[in-house]
Amino acid sequence: MTSLKKLGAKWKKDPVFKVEYDALEEEFALASALIDTRKQADMTQEDVAEKMGTRQALIARLESDRANPSLKTLRRYAAATGTKLKITFEAEPAKP
Repeated sequence: MTSLKKLGAKWKKDPVFKVEYDALEEEFALASALIDTRKQADMTQEDVAEKMGTRQALIARLESDRANPSLKTLRRYAAATGTKLKITFEAEPAKP
């Protein structure tokens, strides 16, 4: 059986796949940041949901990139995890 890492590495060699994958970088980064924030707060999805006054299923969707959260939702998530939301923009590297 092929491991998921090996399969991902194989797919990333395909130029079409790589372009599509790279286009989702920000979405992956957001989902990862949400998960990391919750784990650093030593909370479960259920804990965050309770503090936000919502259901665990919403937290799961946010953390799996199956939702497009509003700033209000991200602020509520931050408050529930005892953090502050900070959004930054970075300059793209110059193209050759």
